[in-house]
Amino acid sequence: MAEIRIKGIRKTFGKVKAVWDVDLTVQDREFVVLLGPSGCGKTTLLRCIAGLEQVDGGRIFIGETDVTDLQVRRRRIAMVFQSYAVFPHMNVFDNIGFGLRMQHLPKPEIEERVQATAELLHIEELLERYPAQLSGGQRQRVAVARAIAVQAEVLLMDEPLSNLDALLRLEMRAELKHLLDELNTTVVYVTHDQVEALSMGDRIAVMKGGKFLQIDSPIKIYDHPTDRFIGSFIGNPPMNFLTARLMDKGAFVQVNETKLPIGPEVADRLRATGKDTIWMGIRSENIDPMDVHAEGTLPAHVLVVEPLGSHNLLTAKIGDAIIKVNDHPDSDIRPDQDIWLRLITEKIRWMDKDTGQAIN
Repeated sequence: MAEIRIKGIRKTFGKVKAVWDVDLTVQDREFVVLLGPSGCGKTTLLRCIAGLEQVDGGRIFIGETDVTDLQVRRRRIAMVFQSYAVFPHMNVFDNIGFGLRMQHLPKPEIEERVQATAELLHIEELLERYPAQLSGGQRQRVAVARAIAVQAEVLLMDEPLSNLDALLRLEMRAELKHLLDELNTTVVYVTHDQVEALSMGDRIAVMKGGKFLQIDSPIKIYDHPTDRFIGSFIGNPPMNFLTARLMDKGAFVQVNETKLPIGPEVADRLRATGKDTIWMGIRSENIDPMDVHAEGTLPAHVLVVEPLGSHNLLTAKIGDAIIKVNDHPDSDIRPDQDIWLRLITEKIRWMDKDTGQAIN
């Protein structure tokens, strides 16, 4: 069993609370992504799991073992760093086999494991080369190979693809996901790239200010964010937010001067909060732009049209709010044009205007 249990972990640097009283359970063979902006505490938490940072409070368990005070080498973990951290004076074979030599394995077993791991990462032809002779993608494959060769119970990955260019990152993301699915190991993966998080993880733990805001499946994180920060952080473009006023009677809200139907169940739920004004969040793909007026649509003015191949991305203005809207690539909508927007009502996410918390 390689389940990871984190209970009440705290880590401070001076007066800064880098990680504060967090709990997390990563199931055996689960792939969990720690996601958040720079400085949110995700790398610090990963280093605490690895033993590279001593915690100020709380406990960490791997399987049934309390590893909080154990040395790094006794935790049965492997780690891939953002900077690759391959040894420049060693060739690829020796880099991959480094951890195995530290375990004092017999030479034939080391050779067998290095060869098998190199074939898994498609770098078997590079075993005699040195890091200076490799591309960035090849060096990253070496770093991953070195980590998985030791067959550790837990694999920790700290933004392993962030130093690669966009096309190579896309390539490596798919390869890495396929590889980790085959290995069936427990993985904790740190990134600030929400596309990586959504496409790779079984669950995503969104962090801000040293705490978890939401731990859920990628689709839940994307489609049902628990607060405005998550909605505005996840997605490209991020979720749009408009101010809506709940009308005294009927199942309607008012956005600017337009009355929008929302359904009686939603209206009752919103009225139960006692708030007159709320945030209305909706993603760009859940808005249908129209060049003619229809009942229940919002008037908007197009500022920018960005052709992106698969679709056009419209930047439009509704009152003082700027929103993003997906449109068909062959659409006739142009900049400086008045349009009307039909919102898919069931895709609207309602949030408290004071706290930013989702209204469920």
